[in-house]
Amino acid sequence: MKTVHEVCNLAGVSARTLHYYDRIGLLKPAAVTEAGYRLYDDGSLERLQQILLFRELEFPLKEIRRILDSADFDRGKALEQQIELLTLKKEHLERLITYAREIQLKGEKYMDFTAFDTSKINEYTKQAKERWGNTEAYREYETKHDSWTEKEMTVISEEFLKIFQEFGALMDQQPESEPVQRQVKKLQDYITEHFYTCTPEILSGLGAMYAADGEFRENIDKAGGEGTAEFTAKAISIFCNC
Repeated sequence: MKTVHEVCNLAGVSARTLHYYDRIGLLKPAAVTEAGYRLYDDGSLERLQQILLFRELEFPLKEIRRILDSADFDRGKALEQQIELLTLKKEHLERLITYAREIQLKGEKYMDFTAFDTSKINEYTKQAKERWGNTEAYREYETKHDSWTEKEMTVISEEFLKIFQEFGALMDQQPESEPVQRQVKKLQDYITEHFYTCTPEILSGLGAMYAADGEFRENIDKAGGEGTAEFTAKAISIFCNC
């Protein structure tokens, strides 16, 4: 566990920023001492990494919170997009530096404005935001999420993880067995009720993400035991192809 002071030194953010992130529900401390001091664990620091990367890409705080809290957020895919966007920004800055040097050498009559073209960055940013925030499912999730209290968010998260604990307890059975398939239906219904309408197509996509290496797989296996994510993905695939 790290204190606010330690996190500030590590991440280069101010205590005021951390307090604000806590207040708006963007980054909650892992624990608070009896004296009221906030403490942050590795999970908190991983979330802070994502926040700071999205901030570098000029995503609004409200949008970052919704992205990170989304049921289909995948840290690995987000990093791929962030790296691509940061690389485009780096190339853009390098072009501007070259352009400024050309002006210095050739004088004010140097009238090439192509270095200011940000269309490629803008297009990729648009695609990234569409990936995270402009789907019908995400808009439905956004509406539901905004109505939750902090206590409701905690309960929903715990209930969602419990579904995967139940998948873990069923791993002695075949994925196509009736109890396991009922559990898939329970998962689909829970997502529809609390997040967004979980169509077979969306459910199939979620199953693929559960099986892929990354944060989803790690969290599901942590809840239900090693192999739960892959087992759940197989059961979902059978359910969606029936």
